[in-house]
Amino acid sequence: MAAPALRGPRRRSREPAARGFDAIVVAAGGSTRMAGADKIFAPIAGRPLLAWSLATFAASPAVRHLVVVVAAGREIEAAALLPGRVAAVVTGGSHRGASVEAGFRALEALWTGGGGASDRVSDRPSEADPVVLVHDGARPLVSPALVAAVARAVAEHGAALPVVPVTDTLRRVVDGRLGATVDRSGLVAAQTPQGARASLLRRAFATHPATGPTRFTDEAALLEACTIPVHPIPGDPVNLKVTVPADLARAEALLGGDALRRVGLGTDSHPFGPGEPLRLGGIEVAGAPRLHGHSDGDVALHAVADALLGAAALGDLGGLFPADQRTPRGIDSRHLLDEVVARLAAAGWRPDGVDLTITGARPRLAAVLGSMRTSIATILGLPVDRVGVKASSGNLDDSEGAGRVLSAAALATIAPLRGDRR
Repeated sequence: MAAPALRGPRRRSREPAARGFDAIVVAAGGSTRMAGADKIFAPIAGRPLLAWSLATFAASPAVRHLVVVVAAGREIEAAALLPGRVAAVVTGGSHRGASVEAGFRALEALWTGGGGASDRVSDRPSEADPVVLVHDGARPLVSPALVAAVARAVAEHGAALPVVPVTDTLRRVVDGRLGATVDRSGLVAAQTPQGARASLLRRAFATHPATGPTRFTDEAALLEACTIPVHPIPGDPVNLKVTVPADLARAEALLGGDALRRVGLGTDSHPFGPGEPLRLGGIEVAGAPRLHGHSDGDVALHAVADALLGAAALGDLGGLFPADQRTPRGIDSRHLLDEVVARLAAAGWRPDGVDLTITGARPRLAAVLGSMRTSIATILGLPVDRVGVKASSGNLDDSEGAGRVLSAAALATIAPLRGDRR
């Protein structure tokens, strides 16, 4: 099997977008109908609701900057959900329009080099008038396919939003009495993400600033108030908005089915070789010799990659990247793991969790285990609390215990991509 073309460590969705785009995920609203609970950080299938919304955007290779807008006091918590993939966390305003405008200003700062963008993407958009998507963080089931479709529609039409037909019978209630039935033909329900070219959003915010008297329920309404046409595209009925406690249960049922998950086991072992540095878990470990191998010898990432491939029944790392001229010598194993994540996505799967154990008498790893967790979580597009990393000195009578070899074993779970009905 020919080795695939290698790319830098970027996340890929199953649906290609014609061009890159920037995204704002808004999660600063109140939870007035949630019986006092903060819905944005409510747990769904083992992850905060907001983490699900962010993960879909973080998994897209087309996202250049991902900005999150949260309520005051939740900034640190939000930034920790996907370290390395969120370019900025912004404090929201008193209403949706103010929060979206705050997110847009943060994007403008990133475009001009005034903010700390992710080191995985260029700070500057490749076009003069970038595509910007705005998503409601309370919609955790947004699919990669819908995100890509909206981005393509904005690139073509200037502004777009997804809509779904209204299927329930609609009735009016007047003074407590049941009134006339409303003709639902032609009626649709708006979803997010919605999007527009940056110049159109800039014009809309200038015409109707957040400090003004008019409030808009979404970006489409704001744009239309400025006589800017918005192109509708088919939405996704599964893309529900969590508004009341019962919605959390529905989202849990759709996202959390353990029967849909698969488990894989991966192992790898390399002897120590000459030279430095040691690369392990996607980071450099100072003061330790490198591991001998065709790649950079990162046994931790190799074990994780094999576990993911095994869970999806996609073969193994050696078959995907043979140790010959087709795979560049000394290649960074982060690139290899990134390609594995892309292969999973193409097959309809995403990483769900990893438990990794590294075995060897040297070096001592306790001080860097946290950095390894963060590194692996970033590559896989997972919250840090979905990645476990442990170290063992091994048995004294084997190669690991004698300090000649470093080994790793990983257990990985994968789950279907949203929008992939399994």
